[in-house]
Amino acid sequence: MSASRTRTTRRDLTKAQNRDTILAAARSVFAEMGFAAASVRDIIRATPLASGTFYNYFKSKEDVYQALRDDAALAIRPRLREARRQAKDAREFLDGQFRAFFTFALANRGLHPASETSRFRMDTPEVFAGFAELREDIEAAVALGVLPPVDPARLTEALTGVGFEVSRGLESEADIDGAAQFATALFLGGMGMLAKTPASEA
Repeated sequence: MSASRTRTTRRDLTKAQNRDTILAAARSVFAEMGFAAASVRDIIRATPLASGTFYNYFKSKEDVYQALRDDAALAIRPRLREARRQAKDAREFLDGQFRAFFTFALANRGLHPASETSRFRMDTPEVFAGFAELREDIEAAVALGVLPPVDPARLTEALTGVGFEVSRGLESEADIDGAAQFATALFLGGMGMLAKTPASEA
């Protein structure tokens, strides 16, 4: 029984290593060539693995791309949750959420070019889990008085929608402050608040 456990563990480790190898190669290939120009063959050539091994894990480059996106969704969730839970008021809640997301989005711009946004499925377990955490944190913030009484489901949808769309326009770290200030002001006071905020600050 012990030997069986050892074999299973080794097999699982090999599977995890192969998957990571393919994903690392795909990340590099997509960043260098762009998603549209890259092919499965390009990804395989960037690994020491046989082509058959690739197809044991993924059916297409679209599957690999989605796996990278899902891994990114897992990676950003702890940062977003920490930023939200440290907030003492609505401004800190919103600003922290947007800054954390925009910083991550910009750092992963090569993987997530704006032109490929339509390829990103929003119905995967990893993405749904992130939405669920945001809603839970909104509910907790309302209960603590950090946020005013709002509909958690609708605010979750609005925050994610604005976050994804605004992040597509980021080109450098200098854009993060302005984007976060703009999005935060939009939610705090609507267009009236934005009208009172100098363009350089919003």
